Amino acid sequence: MGKTLLFAALLASAFPSVISAQTAKRPITHEDLWLMKRVEAPSVSPDGRWAVVSVTDAAYDEKEQVSDLWIVSTETSAQSTPRRLTGTAGGESGVEWNPDGSHLVFSARREGDDTAQLYLLDLGAGGEAMRLTKLVNGARSPKFSPDGRRIAFLSTDYPGAKNETDNRRIETERKARRWNAHIYDGFPIRSWDRWLEDRKPRLLVVDVPEAGSAPGEPRELLRDSALVREPGFAGRGGDGGDSLDATWTPDGKGLVFVAGTDRHTAAYRFTSSNLWYVALSGGEPLRLSADENSWSQPRFSPDGKTLVVSIERKSDKLYMPTELVALDWTGPAGGLVTVQRGREITRGLDRSVTSFVITPDSRKVYFLAEEAGHEKLFETRLANGGPRPVFDMNVGVYTNLAISTISRKPVLVANFESATQPPEAVRIDVTKRTHGVLTAFNAERVAPLDLAPVRHFWFTSSQGRRIHNMLVVPPDFDPLKKYPLFVVIHGGPHTMWRDQWVMRWNYHLLAKQGYVVLLTNYSGSTGFGAAFAQTIQGDPLRTAGAEINEAADAALRDHSFIDASRQCAGGASYGGHLANWLQATTTRYRCLISHAGLINLESQWGTSDTVYGREVNNGGPVWEQGPVWREQNPIRHAASFKTPTLVTIGERDFRVPLNNSLEYWTVLQRQQIPSRLVVFPDENHWILKGENSRLFYQEIHDWLARWLQSSKPETGSKP
Repeated sequence: MGKTLLFAALLASAFPSVISAQTAKRPITHEDLWLMKRVEAPSVSPDGRWAVVSVTDAAYDEKEQVSDLWIVSTETSAQSTPRRLTGTAGGESGVEWNPDGSHLVFSARREGDDTAQLYLLDLGAGGEAMRLTKLVNGARSPKFSPDGRRIAFLSTDYPGAKNETDNRRIETERKARRWNAHIYDGFPIRSWDRWLEDRKPRLLVVDVPEAGSAPGEPRELLRDSALVREPGFAGRGGDGGDSLDATWTPDGKGLVFVAGTDRHTAAYRFTSSNLWYVALSGGEPLRLSADENSWSQPRFSPDGKTLVVSIERKSDKLYMPTELVALDWTGPAGGLVTVQRGREITRGLDRSVTSFVITPDSRKVYFLAEEAGHEKLFETRLANGGPRPVFDMNVGVYTNLAISTISRKPVLVANFESATQPPEAVRIDVTKRTHGVLTAFNAERVAPLDLAPVRHFWFTSSQGRRIHNMLVVPPDFDPLKKYPLFVVIHGGPHTMWRDQWVMRWNYHLLAKQGYVVLLTNYSGSTGFGAAFAQTIQGDPLRTAGAEINEAADAALRDHSFIDASRQCAGGASYGGHLANWLQATTTRYRCLISHAGLINLESQWGTSDTVYGREVNNGGPVWEQGPVWREQNPIRHAASFKTPTLVTIGERDFRVPLNNSLEYWTVLQRQQIPSRLVVFPDENHWILKGENSRLFYQEIHDWLARWLQSSKPETGSKP
């Protein structure tokens, strides 16, 4: 029976239009969603024969959750069974193959570790992995040198630390402090769900030990340099600033990495990240990029002649697409490193690159980019550009692209997922214009579920813009019946609804009670060109809100199975902002749901962990009180609020802090509008804990049922 279900699921993933009449389907439950195995980004061996993935066995109790590495053949015709490589309590991240494919290095927190450390696993010898580091502040993001003899990695230093003894002493002193306070002299101070600490990123190298030998001590490459002493020194990784995004030079004599020097100016300008070079012997890093653009993901071509880098260009626009630039690499000469003017190898595509790889012959770059609800595979020539799609796709998304480095025929692997298929590892065949399944960890769990594929449709807005939408129908769908409509609004705004498996707003779990779910990619969404994403600047809520209403009208017009008299809307983050704007501007919805949504532009600007971009988006600083601050601030329209609303928030959310939800709640109660407030004390911008997630969905289901199940609105509501 298990093999039958596995085959059915694999067939469905390859041919989503095929429906088995022999298998009884049932609605998805929260347990189905939460307990699916989570398959992370694949890492392919240099010769392309194997792929390694981290797989998490989820559990509602975090202490029972297990994450391990699995290895699987990339030969899809063999349909080999994945084999477990690790079996410890702590999960592994940053998996990297050595150049000859005999070893893996990764970061993990294992028994006896206070923080994650580096571990080396000999695939031939088997057995337990060897710990390579034992640093106070941990080790992560390992990268093998071209000859496989060394590993570069990242860590952090406490202020003033000149060695690990200092780090240990400072850590001990801080733990012993009797006072507890966050103290700052400049910006930024918070990121996502944590108060920022004063630790600075480090770049280190450790030698790979000979067989039977103990690991040596890591060597510092940046400590005490003038670059690290810059007041705004930081790596990438948002305002957290702790990722240096490093890669070895082809000769193994140094590393190219990404760092910025202006993070302390984030309150009043857009910051940038630059390319730097540091020799293996250390010394002062050399700056390679001489502009204010933001550079990231540096990678060398296998022949060592070209450095390919992602770039977001400096602009007065809040959103700029990520492009790829190819730089001719001449390497160290006379103590200097030079790169020639870059070739814009993705220019003309008008899509933002998410991940990319370079072919072993150094001729092509394969990359992924969003496109109208999908994330698709594209290619371009390293020498002169010319980006184009490799093949079209009408189901799902690819993510986390990886490639073999020494095989004559490149082996491309990635994750694939759709709204009906959780992420799995696949091998992409560019000749056959499709992919083969490498892992099917969730096949038996998915097989019995009634998961209808998303339905795409477009309409032209009142402003003449083509707007993309997806529709999800409930289980046991009957087109002759009438179903309530739940309009779900994505966050961002610079992202898009995609045909993918979603944990936080799973389309089918939202639809399971008998609702049609509408997903609209309103103005500001990515995947439709830079200009479309930029239209929201200076008009953050009004036009997007109107398009959401127009999308509902279009869905009603074109789908007779939707009941126009029963509509609700909701969203999270920017989707919550827009839900609150709908509160201020329309009474068409019987109810609203707002998770992590702002109600007051002014207090959001002053308390969020990101500030300057909000100022730019709203046309100037708040004290100038430009039109957006006055006209598109939902709380200024509170006198007209009437729609019953469920308000939810994580107390550790620093992106849309708790105060906005409390302000909204106060207005709703003051206006005597039916409303409910749910605060999760141990959650951030997202609801990530299993039981909290279960409650979150239950609250949504109960709220929708209260307002949508009856043919008439509940007595006492004000719509």
